[in-house]
Amino acid sequence: MRPRLHNLIFLCMAIGIAVGLPLAWSNGPKDADKNGFVTRQEWADAGEPADAFAAEDLDADGNIDVGWYHETLLWLDLVGKIIFIGLLKMIIAPLILVSIVAGITSIPSFGEAGRIGWKALAYYVVTTTVAVTLGLVLVLLVQPGDRGNVETMRTDRLAEIERADAAFRAETGLDPTLEENEARWLTYLAAREGEVRGERYERVASKKDRSTYDMFVDDIVRPMIANPFASLTTRNSLGIIFFAIVLALACMAVGEPARPLIDLFQAANHVVMRITIWLMAISPFAILCLLAAIVARHGPAVFETLGWYCGTVVAGILIHSAFLLLVVWVVGRKSPLAFIRGIREAWAIAFATRSSAATLPVTVRCVTKNLGVSPKVANFTLPVGATLNMDGTALYEGVAVIFLIQIFGSMPDVGITLELGHVVLIFVTAVLASVGAAAVPDAGLVTMVLVATAVGLPVYYLPFIFAVDALLDMFRTSVNIMGDAIGAVVVDRLEGDPAG
Repeated sequence: MRPRLHNLIFLCMAIGIAVGLPLAWSNGPKDADKNGFVTRQEWADAGEPADAFAAEDLDADGNIDVGWYHETLLWLDLVGKIIFIGLLKMIIAPLILVSIVAGITSIPSFGEAGRIGWKALAYYVVTTTVAVTLGLVLVLLVQPGDRGNVETMRTDRLAEIERADAAFRAETGLDPTLEENEARWLTYLAAREGEVRGERYERVASKKDRSTYDMFVDDIVRPMIANPFASLTTRNSLGIIFFAIVLALACMAVGEPARPLIDLFQAANHVVMRITIWLMAISPFAILCLLAAIVARHGPAVFETLGWYCGTVVAGILIHSAFLLLVVWVVGRKSPLAFIRGIREAWAIAFATRSSAATLPVTVRCVTKNLGVSPKVANFTLPVGATLNMDGTALYEGVAVIFLIQIFGSMPDVGITLELGHVVLIFVTAVLASVGAAAVPDAGLVTMVLVATAVGLPVYYLPFIFAVDALLDMFRTSVNIMGDAIGAVVVDRLEGDPAG
């Protein structure tokens, strides 16, 4: 008898971890057999940090000697990142477009479409508010920034600032402690940090000067009203969703003359779902490769210094997951166990890919086929939820910023004493930032800049949590798709119940 797909996925997840651990313990190129080189660009494309190699790792042309360790990672990335996630991303844009149009045009009236939309929006607002509140309460109660090995982090950071202070004095002849030199000193320090932190920091730091208004306009308004053809080619989810809703409502308004177009989108929706089924056939092996690469790069050692922080984030996600399961039981009237069984394939894909968008085709299939949600509800709420409903991301960003303030708030270049006003500001900006976050890996790091700058935390402190972000991203993406699926179940139940 053929094993079920979800059993194969979880088996391959375990194998992936088992494969990744020996690679992590090999410590990379210095302990590897020297047998190959890659260019700096290939190294960056593979997701490796720019400062992970020494001079002896370079050949005469400046290429990097990767050894069997990094050679293995490149092949794992080929299967997991490049092929599997690439194939999933290939169908994201057409899936969002055809599923929303098919879903809305299958709704009998404008009134019913409006009811579904408002119920979904109310659900997103409530669950995101609960997630952020839960994260803030936990981080303030647990105080992870005052536990574990944080004194070493503070000492090391003070030493870095002292070295920067000495370099600033030598280069400029100015005293950084004087008020008139403070602005120049902070600019110098930020530039120096950019050189140290590398390309990943630069991607985050490029957003540091944006205000809340800038974020709202750049990440929400402009993408929403972008050229629909450009949105399809760039996988701009907000733009595709907005155009799909307008197109579907226009088809409903036109009526019978638009029937051929409606039938086309209904047929296209079935075709895209068939492609999803084909992609699921390679998912177990692809997930094995994804997890092996993640574990190999980060290993268990990353938790030694940031263990309390990781524990706080994961605990918050687990408690929020329990809250969501309570919602699906009480409001959605579906057994939590039956719900978990129904979405386990989507959950596993989300955990490994760290992308709500890449998981969207599988989420739609699980919710409609396994949980019995009507396609008209699932095809509308799930694409919208994958873009707007980021419970895990919202929870994580509040915890991360307060954690960094707890550790580094007393540093000379920070000077933040955490007060109620800061907490309220973090709450508001975390909710806004989660809406603006793209449904792709590491998107939370970019939008976290808004939360950090709102309270005056320099963005060059964010790299201190980069090491564990990939692992925490797996947990927060999992709860993101769980929240989306529960939203579809709840809205479907309320639509099927006249009293709802």
